Amino acid sequence: MKNARIDFASDLTIFVGANNSGKTSATHAIELFLSGGKDKFTIHDFCVDCWADFESFPAEGAANAKVQFPAISLDVWISVDADNLYRVVELLPRAAWEGSLVGLRIEFSAKDAPQTLANFRAKAAEAAKFATKEKDGHDYKPWPRNMRDYLSRELKNEYGLRYFILDEAQIKAETTDAVNAPKEIIGDTERSGHTVINSLIKVDFLSAQRHLSDGNAQARTEDLSKRLSRFYARSQNKREDDHNALRALALSEDQLTKHFSDVFSDAFKSLRKLGYPGLANPSLEIRAALKLERVMGDQQAKVHYLLEEATAEAEAIALPDSYNGLGFKNLIYMGVELLDLHSAWSNTEEGKEDKRQPIHLIFIEEPEAHMHAQLQQAFVRKLTDLIPPTGGDGYATQFVITTHSPHILYERGFQPIRYFRRSAEIGAKQSSAVFNLSVFYEQNEPDRDFLQRYMKLTHCDLFFADAAILVEGNVERLVLPLMITHGAKKLSAAYLSILEVGGAFAYRFRKLIEFIGLPTLIVTDLDSVYPAPPKKEEVAAAADAATAAAAQSAVDSEDAEELEDDDGSEDAEGEKKPKPRSKCPASTPGAITANQTLLQWLPCKSLIDELLAASASDRLQAPTADGGAHVMVTYQCPVNTTWGTNTLELRSRTLEEAFAYENLVWCQKKEHHEVGLRWAKSSAMSLAELASKIHRRVKGESFKKTNFALGLLASNDVSWVVPVYIQDGLDWLTKHVAIGDSTIEGTPAKLELAPDAAPSAVEAAK
Repeated sequence: MKNARIDFASDLTIFVGANNSGKTSATHAIELFLSGGKDKFTIHDFCVDCWADFESFPAEGAANAKVQFPAISLDVWISVDADNLYRVVELLPRAAWEGSLVGLRIEFSAKDAPQTLANFRAKAAEAAKFATKEKDGHDYKPWPRNMRDYLSRELKNEYGLRYFILDEAQIKAETTDAVNAPKEIIGDTERSGHTVINSLIKVDFLSAQRHLSDGNAQARTEDLSKRLSRFYARSQNKREDDHNALRALALSEDQLTKHFSDVFSDAFKSLRKLGYPGLANPSLEIRAALKLERVMGDQQAKVHYLLEEATAEAEAIALPDSYNGLGFKNLIYMGVELLDLHSAWSNTEEGKEDKRQPIHLIFIEEPEAHMHAQLQQAFVRKLTDLIPPTGGDGYATQFVITTHSPHILYERGFQPIRYFRRSAEIGAKQSSAVFNLSVFYEQNEPDRDFLQRYMKLTHCDLFFADAAILVEGNVERLVLPLMITHGAKKLSAAYLSILEVGGAFAYRFRKLIEFIGLPTLIVTDLDSVYPAPPKKEEVAAAADAATAAAAQSAVDSEDAEELEDDDGSEDAEGEKKPKPRSKCPASTPGAITANQTLLQWLPCKSLIDELLAASASDRLQAPTADGGAHVMVTYQCPVNTTWGTNTLELRSRTLEEAFAYENLVWCQKKEHHEVGLRWAKSSAMSLAELASKIHRRVKGESFKKTNFALGLLASNDVSWVVPVYIQDGLDWLTKHVAIGDSTIEGTPAKLELAPDAAPSAVEAAK
């Protein structure tokens, strides 16, 4: 990942993307840089692009004083108001500074580049004495084979952390003047810069590896009671004068249980903000199983789930925590862990209040583990209720969630999303880019609400896919996976998001698809209709034939829907006259399309004849230097169909027609009558007559399109073929997604966050 910028929201930020797109690597990079531990870095933390630079250093040669080694850096920008300016005075770039952002660059670079090169060459020269050539061609080359191999062992000795003060005004000016280079913070063994950043930001991580289990057979498992015991120990440190607690320890388990209830009361009340426990769900209670010398620390107190409240006549029915499900345990575990992290940050010892960092950054990795959809939504909905992001004391908590759950996105919409996408533009190299969906939200007001509502209705998994397929309707959504298995098996290994958007709405996804750069195939219909007579003034104003054609198709979409199913009316002589914008065969002279995607996105043509004559390039869209995505639109095309001794070129307007024309013999078999495209006397019909009957049946209101899809799914006879236009689209998509050995989109190993030309990499907004 190079020159990546990640803007953090003031409350909650969500990292999403396909597997191995860099989400976890981003959190790992932030942890590495902010922890200040240079020994934690490895050679694999450098971007793959740097590896060739390392390997280019010759093992022999004259000393070079200007030698430069690859470096990785993280720019941290903090938003500061006037009341909190005193906290960041060490980061002010100049006395006359005015603004709201202060910046610090943390750079991991060679301490002494010429000396590093000299050390490598000395080791390489010594190792060369032991190199041998083997008869089988597998020559022995001892370490270090090249500079990258040398640094795989010696990185911590040759590289170190440096800290620089950044000036927002100078970075925006994009100046290269050496006078304006960032000012380095010089301190004792790198501690000064680290002390500054460590005094401003506290970073905590809630890992996805929570090892919850219903049993305790494995040493790695950790039940909820153990976690609560740590919370208890921290709380008890602040209750040293709690004589009720000491008396409870001496008197009885009942009194101790009451004590536990008092200690955990606020925590359990806070946990209720997560949405669970709720109606008909168990509440929590800590019950003592007392051994005085060890109390809770050695599991002498256990979490129990109350199934009903106690009464004066009967004790409450309760079960130990091992009898509750993993999802509920995970929710409570995360809640307790977050409360404990927040408590450790917010509660300071007397006299050390000024040591508390103003920003608490909490990373939560894959909170959806073990939790069903509704529980995931409850967690993310109530997270900021559990721990409010800001208070009146000038301190702030910011959450960052990495997730693969579309249900979490359902709850939060576009604005918190930071989308990680693997890039294919570097060939075999591995790289990712990060896209801020709040920018998309602000720039696309006309479509943003529609897209967010669509996501809420469908639990859209668009942000986790390798590619997207936009389809016309429910039929295509049902049969396309079957057609992929039938005609493009390689795509079965990719994660595809198939979205049912219709021909009238697919174009509204255009800006989102282009913004996130996701390879997209649009499978749509020709939707041929009779043209509307052009208005005289529009035709007169048309400068050329193309403008006239556009004027003919400029009919309000609502009017089109009203007219589409009406075949027409009779003229003065009693003959049937087609009504404008009503459905017609694709072969009708002068027919136009009613499909808004074909009109407004690709290939931007109206006449059916023009659509069918469109070149491949007219139906394709490629990324540009400013962004975008690989997009292809595919729709029905003319096919040569044979029935008996007759062969004709047929044009279809929908998927059902195309399937029937290209599988005519298959569809007319008696055993396939459930598909709905068979005629009992079809053997006596001519090809033209049979095609006409298929067209009329498919466009009629009595035709059940879903029955067609289900009939195809139910059939055990797979001798049918995928319609040509869909097969062409699937073949194109296969070339633009990562599939097995034919991968063209790299996956990042570990993340490099490099400085941007603007406030970049990480903005921890306070």
